[in-house]
Amino acid sequence: MDTVEIGTAPVPLIDLLRITRGAAVGLTDGARERIASGRRVVDGVLASGRAVYGLTTGVGHARNVRVPDDELVGQQYMIVMTHSGGFGPPLPTEVARAAMAVRLVGLTRGGSGASPAVAESLVALLNAGVHPLLPRTSSVGAGDLGAMALVAQVAIGSGRAEYRGEVLSGGEALARAGIPPLVLQAKDGLALVSANGVSVGQGALVAERAGGLADAAELVAALSMEATRGNPSIALPVVAEGKPFPGLVESCRQLRAALEGSYLMASDAPASVQDPLSFRVVPQVHGAFRDTTAFAAQALETELNAQADNPLVSPSDGTLVSNGNFHPVLLAVAFDALRVAIAHVGQLSDRRLGHLWAAFFEAMSGGPSFEGPPPDLPGMHQRYAAAAAYAELRQLAAPVSLDVGVLDQGVEDHSTAAPLAVRKADEALDLLADILTVELLLAADILGLRPALPALGEGTAALYASVRGAIAGLPDPSPDAAHAAARAVLSASRIRRT
Repeated sequence: MDTVEIGTAPVPLIDLLRITRGAAVGLTDGARERIASGRRVVDGVLASGRAVYGLTTGVGHARNVRVPDDELVGQQYMIVMTHSGGFGPPLPTEVARAAMAVRLVGLTRGGSGASPAVAESLVALLNAGVHPLLPRTSSVGAGDLGAMALVAQVAIGSGRAEYRGEVLSGGEALARAGIPPLVLQAKDGLALVSANGVSVGQGALVAERAGGLADAAELVAALSMEATRGNPSIALPVVAEGKPFPGLVESCRQLRAALEGSYLMASDAPASVQDPLSFRVVPQVHGAFRDTTAFAAQALETELNAQADNPLVSPSDGTLVSNGNFHPVLLAVAFDALRVAIAHVGQLSDRRLGHLWAAFFEAMSGGPSFEGPPPDLPGMHQRYAAAAAYAELRQLAAPVSLDVGVLDQGVEDHSTAAPLAVRKADEALDLLADILTVELLLAADILGLRPALPALGEGTAALYASVRGAIAGLPDPSPDAAHAAARAVLSASRIRRT
């Protein structure tokens, strides 16, 4: 079985993604010692009798209320039970696993001060496949408190969880999995709750998906160039050398790989002197999408490995420090920016569809007549639907990280809306995939109307053949079925790496 060992070294996003998809987890001795070291600091502070937020005082607006010693543990259970909140459909199991894994990694960074049993409980839940049910809407992005409290509830034997395909009470799920309920100590409840597990975990899944869709977008744009007899000079190495943003360089490389062997690359190929901007600036716009995705991924990986607890353990002087490291503002801003980049890619595709529409009717003028059964042209059927999808995509580009109001009697007067920023990026990728699929279908329609199919590039030929084959094999040739089949092909398409 695939196992991710979490130690003291930074955990890469790829390992987090492995856990989301079912990999088991383990802790190294170094990780366990780091957790224990942080706990020793907490125990020392407790023995000193000093007032510390969330440990010996209340939380939020009750931050200055001292908690009696005999109520310190009870407060932790109260934090877990009272911070859970949310509504809407449950998040996918992958996101629930990601949320637990993110918190587990955070505990091993040493700044939490949680009891070692907290980390062992999360390990047990992940390895047994006990997945807390987390509602889609719960967090304003100042720590995913509502969702993480529901994780904590399952750990202590409350809440609800999915186990082997069945929704159970948390206590029943633990019993069936053979996991004893976690017994909280001082600070443990706050340590479990105060984390950005959903924002970081779902963000990792979205960033991975964005990277794959960037590859697919290059293939579709290249096929549209072949359908319209476009000018491939836009992807020549000199273009990338002249403006060496990493994403632009990669976009040019991918376009060249997709078009390798294409009739467009022949020295005598017919080509316009200069194409419309929606073709000409593909490397620049798609490159910005790639670079923004990379920026988001960097923010995610930093958050994953951060000491983001409040209060934060300071081993050097044995104190707990009030701070705001739980605030994932860079992550939220990155995903706000990512949605703008996604919308630009969608806008280019929508604009190219306008040129493909003209090329389609030009091809029809010398193609099939209107006598007899109509030709199978799924791309032409969907052009207006793509325009509707772009209108929606454009709306999703609006920033959300500035939209949360003031909460908890004015104490919590800034939030990031990070979970919403991430979720809307996921929705934006869905719409972009829909638009690119229509472009793929319409470009394929045009190429299919030509008297003889020209030599396509290595990448575009494979894409064209795959989409034609998928549609030909449909028992139901309706436009929406063709779109679904083509989108599945697009999702699986990648340009070969050289």
